[in-house]
Amino acid sequence: MATRERRTQRRTEALSRERIVEAAVELLDTTGEGGLTFRVLTERLATGPGAIYWHVANKGELLAAATDAVVAAALAIEPAEAPDSPQDEIRAVALGLYEAIDEHPWLATQLSTQLSRSPWGPVTPRILESIGRQVRALGVPEASWFTATSVLMHYILGAAGQNAANVASARALKPDVNRAEFFDAVSKAWEELDPEQYPVTRAITDQIRDHDDREEFLAGIDLVLTGITGITAA
Repeated sequence: MATRERRTQRRTEALSRERIVEAAVELLDTTGEGGLTFRVLTERLATGPGAIYWHVANKGELLAAATDAVVAAALAIEPAEAPDSPQDEIRAVALGLYEAIDEHPWLATQLSTQLSRSPWGPVTPRILESIGRQVRALGVPEASWFTATSVLMHYILGAAGQNAANVASARALKPDVNRAEFFDAVSKAWEELDPEQYPVTRAITDQIRDHDDREEFLAGIDLVLTGITGITAA
């Protein structure tokens, strides 16, 4: 009897919602959303579909749970150095999400889906709260909390998502693409543009050739924070 109970307990642990979501994230990372099916998932977990449906009703719920799990983990990462200010806390949150989106190519699309279709789910409030508490700590008036927080959130997710899309596109064009060569080609193409129609684009060719994606992302955060802190001084 004791042996049977231990086996039952092991099966229950193996088929917990957490394990199912973990396996789903692994599949999404390796095969993308199209490769995540309940058939493949049951094979990976060595179980039947009924056991999975007991924990997750459908693929939409599974994608939402996988998204929330990755976001929660990203926001829980402790930075190498303890933040000294709300601004540093926001940068830490931003980098956590940036790196999660970079590591999980499917995440940007799912975050967009969660924010637009299921804002009542756990993902949107989780991100809003992690940023919003720091906006409050900056001394932003309560009437401006939503605007300041949502602007930061949309910049973080939008910029990080675009970076992930750029990386994916470059790899699709040429699997062994060299980043420096890619941006050198872009710069040379921009240098050939009509100087009267594209004076700014031509002027920044050297900047795009030598830029660092991560540093540019953080520079954007600082620009947004400068605007937000201006609210407190008004």
